[in-house]
Amino acid sequence: MKRLTARMLVISFDCLSALDYPLIRDLPHFREVLSKGSLAPRVKTIYPSLTYPCHTTIVTGRYPKNHGIIHNTLIQPGRHSPDWNWYRSKISGTTLYDEANKAKMKTAALLWPVTGRAQINYNLPEIFPNRWWQTQLLVSLFSGTPAYQWELNKRFGHLRNGIKQPELDDFVLASSVHTIEAYQPDLMMVHFTDLDSMRHYHGFSSPEATAAIKRLDERLGAILGALKRKKLYDETTIIVLGDHSALDENKAIHMNVLLKENSWLSVNHRSQISKWRVYCKSCDGSAYIYIKDKKDKTLKTQVKAFLYSLQQNPANGIEDVLSGNEAARMGADPECSFMLEARRGFYFLDDVSEDFIEPIQEHDEQKKHILATHGYSPNKADYHTIFMASGKGIKKDVTVSHIDLVDIGPTLAALLGLDLGKTDGHVVKEFLTIE
Repeated sequence: MKRLTARMLVISFDCLSALDYPLIRDLPHFREVLSKGSLAPRVKTIYPSLTYPCHTTIVTGRYPKNHGIIHNTLIQPGRHSPDWNWYRSKISGTTLYDEANKAKMKTAALLWPVTGRAQINYNLPEIFPNRWWQTQLLVSLFSGTPAYQWELNKRFGHLRNGIKQPELDDFVLASSVHTIEAYQPDLMMVHFTDLDSMRHYHGFSSPEATAAIKRLDERLGAILGALKRKKLYDETTIIVLGDHSALDENKAIHMNVLLKENSWLSVNHRSQISKWRVYCKSCDGSAYIYIKDKKDKTLKTQVKAFLYSLQQNPANGIEDVLSGNEAARMGADPECSFMLEARRGFYFLDDVSEDFIEPIQEHDEQKKHILATHGYSPNKADYHTIFMASGKGIKKDVTVSHIDLVDIGPTLAALLGLDLGKTDGHVVKEFLTIE
């Protein structure tokens, strides 16, 4: 396909929901993008609908089972804070920024998930220290572009307050504006997490979430302003999107508590998992069930019967039990033995030190208590995200009522004249100025 644009800016507003459209369409900078471009008001996300798998899908056009990022974090039973899928090497196959790099385009990424040690010219990866001997500055420098990150930290580090919001997005915004003005990348990808944090901490429709959406509009305006000042606005394709929605909840399901009671796992004196035959890996709104010995058919039959018996009682919070094959058909990890979907109002936690069902009343960082979350099935009602595009190569006033998250990667690649190879999605040609 003929290249339709020389420059692209992709802005991800984490947890931007289709339900936010009535608000954002009246905010000035969202309205500017919408008035000049195309819209998909309902984008079906992936399973599990977690940030890292979603953002990898956006740049690959593939489901988690095919790109390899099946969860935000690694499977590390017993660790209170598992390591995350920070590094590009964890992704199978190519990505949008890899293909841009091959085409000699100048690339930039700011807090875009799973870009650690990627071949990106200006890379500020999303990563944090997860060992007592690590520091934020060092793990960032060794995972991204050292001189670029050092410059950003020197200029704008005072805006940050660790990873707390909205200060972190203030830092990302200042860094984004500077990157546009100083380096003018051909492909730039930016990830903002303010809204996601506010929804986790305060609830989906909380005043704090509404305030965060208004801050997103201001940040969008500042980025558009930088493009205009550098006279890049008219030649840039501007993509604004979400990765998943969220649902309110007030009860946590600790599946590993029941697995312990069935002697399928054991814990040490610090209530950490030490040995396991069966393990539940929370995906927040869903959960993977892994059986260590996949050849143990007797155990698998016992676990299956146990899970289905739990599902029969709505108070247990389990809406659906999927086999490993069913989970894989939905794009999730084909290595899981089962996958559990939580009912509305429930989400999963990995801990084994609490009751099976734990009421949640307020946000508690240490206990991982939150008031809204994601990770749920993309088939949940009112659980879509949103996609909008304007500028070079994009038709004006086109609305495609429904697309899938896997369609975004091929569409962005087509705009840049790139090829992602075999994908699970397709190019949404209705958006593009193809003759």
